Amino acid sequence: MKALMDLIRNAVARSDRRASDGPACESGTPPGDGGEAGRDEGQLRERFWERFKLDELNEAEWEALCDGCGRCCLLKFEHEGSAQVHHTSVACRLLDPVACRCKHYEARTRIVPDCIVLSPETIHETSAWLPRTCAYRLRHEGLPLFDWHHLVSGDRESVHKAGISMRHRIVSESEINTDDIEKFVIEGL
Repeated sequence: MKALMDLIRNAVARSDRRASDGPACESGTPPGDGGEAGRDEGQLRERFWERFKLDELNEAEWEALCDGCGRCCLLKFEHEGSAQVHHTSVACRLLDPVACRCKHYEARTRIVPDCIVLSPETIHETSAWLPRTCAYRLRHEGLPLFDWHHLVSGDRESVHKAGISMRHRIVSESEINTDDIEKFVIEGL
């Protein structure tokens, strides 16, 4: 079995990342931003997720795009010779099982060196391992956000109410023998 994280780590290592433990957004100022207010200030522009490409988002917009489902923090693997990604119900030890957020977001790459810092520069290399419901993947593929996404619904709890999040549905990697990871495969992500 070849660990998917190794593949992703190699892809990310090739990217031009500015910081290893900063916020997920690492995009520079895109050419021709049209003088849109909020670009440099980190403010959320009106319906930014529909109006701008991922590499045109400011840091605050990039971070706001996360739906808070916790699915990207699940351990994944693929069998050697297969491109199929298998998601499991085993979560990174830093994932809060109720909030579905990283407990140490700013320091996550120091604590978990395999943690992937998703960015506009790496999305094309890493989108395949993201859940099909992920806002970053959806926007990368030119698809709209789901109605339960907080940017659409106006409610951060809507991802949990819709049953999309992993709230109370995971086990921490620190609680299992990771050699048994295949026993925790879940379908449909």
